[in-house]
Amino acid sequence: MCHVPLGRNLPWQWVPLYAQCLWNGSSLAAGVGSGRKVRLLTPASICLKCRRRRVVAYGSLDFEEDPRAQGARGHRRSVSRGSYQLQAQMNRAGPPGSLVPTSVAEASRAMAGDTTLSENYAFAGMHHIFDQHVDSAVPRLQFANDDKHLLACCSLDGSLSIMTLSPSPPSVKVTLKGHGGPVTDFAWSLSNDIIVSTSLDGTLRIWNTGDGRCIREVRDPESSELLCCTFQPMNNNLTVVGNSKHHLQVVNISTGKKVKGGSSKLTGRVLSLSFDAPGRILWAGDDRGSVFSFLFDMATGKLTKAKRLVVSEGSSICSISARSWISREARDPSLLINACVNKLLLYRVVDNDGTLQLKRSFPIKQGSQHVHSIFCPLMSFRQGACVVTGSEDACVYFFDVERNTKAIVNKLQGHGGPVLDVSFNCDESLLASADSTGMVIIWRREQK
Repeated sequence: MCHVPLGRNLPWQWVPLYAQCLWNGSSLAAGVGSGRKVRLLTPASICLKCRRRRVVAYGSLDFEEDPRAQGARGHRRSVSRGSYQLQAQMNRAGPPGSLVPTSVAEASRAMAGDTTLSENYAFAGMHHIFDQHVDSAVPRLQFANDDKHLLACCSLDGSLSIMTLSPSPPSVKVTLKGHGGPVTDFAWSLSNDIIVSTSLDGTLRIWNTGDGRCIREVRDPESSELLCCTFQPMNNNLTVVGNSKHHLQVVNISTGKKVKGGSSKLTGRVLSLSFDAPGRILWAGDDRGSVFSFLFDMATGKLTKAKRLVVSEGSSICSISARSWISREARDPSLLINACVNKLLLYRVVDNDGTLQLKRSFPIKQGSQHVHSIFCPLMSFRQGACVVTGSEDACVYFFDVERNTKAIVNKLQGHGGPVLDVSFNCDESLLASADSTGMVIIWRREQK
């Protein structure tokens, strides 16, 4: 059995939280009582000398390292067995839909200085404004993985931009040109060396982010418009693409070929895609108001349709964001959905088939625009749990998922049109937002 030296002082109350950290590849600081040293626990503290399949015992839980769960950077990831069942057990501590404060949460708040959520997300000043896509909507933008200063956006003018915020002044690093129509979506690879993009011209393009060169063009076999894409998180050689003829398809970007068994049909145009953290469940949303869950076979790339949820008949599911999200009080695997119903919807994932149960909704202005939302990326010890969304009223909203009333934590104003997408950098020091006029604003956290 491999040894986890930092685990000796881990109290039993932290075991479920440490399980989730291992699964997400996140860090967890744990202290026992007052005056004790706080230790930082990460998956990297697991002995990596042993390359065979192994199990590390932790209290009453076992953690098994899955050799398939090896990221594109070559690091090994630990996967908790029965993770959804574990979280379901924790959820039973309270009534359905409740977020249960615990003594562990109070200890976490004390370690973080007991700052409020409003203080944590006090974004105020504009760090920079990019306008290279002015007069054409920017439907998507995203910071690079584990990066503070590199981000990209796509535009309906048919191009993508990779921007850097450091060294100062911020600038456009490279422009990706080649699509013959509006660019609808894109995704960074785990190592940030590749971007894939989809377009209304019916092509998927693979780009080298260093020099902006198009490595490969994959044309949709049905000659249909491509509307969304996402990488398989544990195998970046595979990308899932959704089109306007109701199909989603797994594509091998090395060969440019469709994966056998990796296709399925929805009830409408496929507008949004999101994997869970281990890459075993894929959710897809269409323009008829349905969200489908699929089981993804990581060995073959095969998709198996599991569940369907009608969120709102006839409404577009334009954004899905999945997160195995633990913020002491909000322990559930969750799905954040924008559905053009003037509400932001937060769902609980209740089983291994991706079944969804509505937990909360938040009022926003969204009736027709394809607005997107995100979870705040840090699994923070600070008080609260926060989500952020764009809105058709040209504002960016921060919502505390714990508050039953007055859930708005912050509201950013400065855009001249509907805010279509938002993205945090890796340490939440910067927030980017994009709108229908082509403006990209970088907001900085207010310094205390």
